[in-house]
Amino acid sequence: MATYVHQRPVRVPEIRKGDTVVVLTGRDTGKRGKVERVIRRTASAGNLRSTFRRGTPKSGLAVVVEGINIARRHTKPRQSQGRSDRMPKIQQGGIMDIAQPMDVSKVMLVCPKCDRPTRVGHTTLENGRRIRVCKHCGEALEVSGS
Repeated sequence: MATYVHQRPVRVPEIRKGDTVVVLTGRDTGKRGKVERVIRRTASAGNLRSTFRRGTPKSGLAVVVEGINIARRHTKPRQSQGRSDRMPKIQQGGIMDIAQPMDVSKVMLVCPKCDRPTRVGHTTLENGRRIRVCKHCGEALEVSGS
């Protein structure tokens, strides 16, 4: 008896590290920046409401964009244990500017070829690999780093 296993295609993320994005809403509307990292938020044990709430597949994604959504943190100088006990390491205090995560729905990918904010399409190559493509010009959206 043969068992049928339904094989889903691999989901290609629409926004990746290294992509250039434009901000759609908020105080930084219209600014462009490079994605430093993508954060996947999962439901924690303490937040049971989110496990029962229906959401889109992208509802748990956030991105950190360099130079956008900056928050200032005031920190005190603190001593932390170094590698040896003879030389304690001192963390410098002061005012730090830190880029905060923002929801992925508030940014839109910018095509490197046509330099326009675009939606992302997906196509499958001959070798079976799925890639992202620009909806305007049809070019592949490949990040130079990966």
